[in-house]
Amino acid sequence: MENPLAKNYNSRTIIERLGLQPGMRILDVGCGPGRVTVPLARAIGSEGQVVALDMQPRMLRRAEAKARAAGLTNISFVEMVIGTGKLGSDQYDRVLLVAVLGEIPDRESALREIYRALKPGGILSVSEIIVDPHYQSRRAVSNLATSIGFHEEAFFGNRLAFTLNLEKLKEVE
Repeated sequence: MENPLAKNYNSRTIIERLGLQPGMRILDVGCGPGRVTVPLARAIGSEGQVVALDMQPRMLRRAEAKARAAGLTNISFVEMVIGTGKLGSDQYDRVLLVAVLGEIPDRESALREIYRALKPGGILSVSEIIVDPHYQSRRAVSNLATSIGFHEEAFFGNRLAFTLNLEKLKEVE
């Protein structure tokens, strides 16, 4: 029998849920050692770009080493704390938070910044696993995200391990 945590929470499954296209621009917030970053970069091809963001330089160095070893040149590495207003506007097709939302001290500011940074129609993908000490429930993620303006686009998994995709609605003409 397959472990429901592994089934709903491996990097391949997370990436399959994103509806990626070649050439997309993706932000991996709290990228850590690049567990999801490297497969993301492969999935969008050399025309696309992944921005790997983390506040820990050691983690960025580990992710950068993985990218080099994989021969990938479509990843940039940024040391930054999310929620400080430095991401810009309408930059990304997808933003990922994989087991990182609970570690962000000011989650509301972070999600507001991500909302601005996403292109209209862009997706914020939040993945959580219950064994993470900073686990955020689906309800907590949804309540916070919808209060900022996100719309639930898709839910995968269960309360133990899930991915919630949230859309920045296209602007009304």
